[in-house]
Amino acid sequence: MGSVTLDTPAGGLHAARWRPDMPDATRSPIVLLHDSLGCVALWRDFPARLAEASGREVIAYDRQGYGKSAPHPGPQPASFIADEAEAFHALREHFGLARFVLLGHSVGGCMAAEIAGRHADGCEALVTVAAQAFNEPCTLAGIREAEQAFQHPAAMARLAKHHGDKAEWVLRSWVDNWHSEAFADWTLDGALRRVACPTLALHGEHDEYGSRAQPKRIASLTPGPRAPHLLANCGHVPHRECPERLIAALLPFLAAPTSS
Repeated sequence: MGSVTLDTPAGGLHAARWRPDMPDATRSPIVLLHDSLGCVALWRDFPARLAEASGREVIAYDRQGYGKSAPHPGPQPASFIADEAEAFHALREHFGLARFVLLGHSVGGCMAAEIAGRHADGCEALVTVAAQAFNEPCTLAGIREAEQAFQHPAAMARLAKHHGDKAEWVLRSWVDNWHSEAFADWTLDGALRRVACPTLALHGEHDEYGSRAQPKRIASLTPGPRAPHLLANCGHVPHRECPERLIAALLPFLAAPTSS
């Protein structure tokens, strides 16, 4: 793994890349977008495993305010999901990404959909993992339950291990945005309808932050496959709970001629 800090108008953006031992030069890189509490480090060994299994370079980055990237100057705006498509320009330019595949986890999947539509000239395929297409009661209930858990100092210490003194901002950005009035009727429908590339919606059957209606909505509004892929006996974080099965579900999609 190699890492770099990108200079952007908003400050430094931390990014990392993994290259397989036997790369397939005909295949474009996969870019990972992390979840609401995530960062590069919390992908753990999944990027390296995905790179080796797919023969593709894998790139991940910390969004502004997360991980090793620069702090956010204030509260995260309600438009943060759509805004990430603009922030992606810096990453694309730095790595020279003429063509790429997007894989986003949870809210990172929502952002990946926004990016796929606005960078349609380069996005070959989109994968959403445990992403939300709309706000539903179980999403809000799961977030509130997690918020209670973070009242324990040990839980906040684990968050601070990855985000440093930005940890409280990270937590509040997640909890407060999803429970805000602006998000009461939020949907990803507009972004999904702009996606022009093949799209695979993956979801754990026991996901605690979204029902099966979430991947169904994503699959129904994008070019397909039209049927989402449910991961049995898996919750919200497949890359930690069942990485082997997640990669096994990804490989046929990534190998298809329509995603190259």
